[in-house]
Amino acid sequence: MNPASEAPSTELPPPELMLIGTPIGNLDDLSERAKQALREADTVLAEDTRHTRKLLERFDIQQRPMSYHKFNEASRCDWIISELEAGKRIALVTDGGMPGVSDPGARAVKAVQEAGLRITVIPGPSAVTSAAALSGLCEEGFAFHGFLRVKSGGRAKDVEELLEASRAVILFESPHRIRKLLAEIQERMPDRQVYVGRELTKKFEESLWGTAGEIAARFEGRTPKGEFVVVVAKAVIKKKKREKQVPDGGKKQKRSSPPEH
Repeated sequence: MNPASEAPSTELPPPELMLIGTPIGNLDDLSERAKQALREADTVLAEDTRHTRKLLERFDIQQRPMSYHKFNEASRCDWIISELEAGKRIALVTDGGMPGVSDPGARAVKAVQEAGLRITVIPGPSAVTSAAALSGLCEEGFAFHGFLRVKSGGRAKDVEELLEASRAVILFESPHRIRKLLAEIQERMPDRQVYVGRELTKKFEESLWGTAGEIAARFEGRTPKGEFVVVVAKAVIKKKKREKQVPDGGKKQKRSSPPEH
């Protein structure tokens, strides 16, 4: 039989939780695959339904999103399981980027995985990988930290850890704490290279490279606004000089005096 003459398959797609990456700024970054998945989903779960509704309307996607955020994750997880078991397909999105990356989503993934149900990902824009590429500091890999803790004790510990890291560290920071972060880095490591990305992919996108002090100077006379992602270069580990090997199990032998005549 000619494959071209075969009737198209009427098999329905399997029930699954679809983690969908959405634009971090420019709405045109939404992939065609993501658009199709959002159209075909039985339900779209969103971190902020008002934000996601604008995205759906931009592409004429006829969906009414339901909320899924950190305050209702527990109850939503039970609902997700029951819907998947009933054969439904659920799309999960956040306000931008990938669900579960400093955004709600990880709890749902764990619940679905433990229930033995299907999960898939439709990758999309990410502030993390965008900053890694723009920084020029992540050739040897990077660690993602997310947001630093707000309370002084925890924050101080976080800053010390990122300054001692053996690879570049990527983190998010709010506009009203970005100056503080730059001051903390400048105080401890004035020569450390830093990248700061502001409003990536948006109209007023800005990228800044240099030391923390140099970047902080760029914010003098203006109030930082927008969303910030920061990349801190890895620590330069100074190698200790290797001790010279000595015989007799490492014990240094005393030179004997010449015999007297």
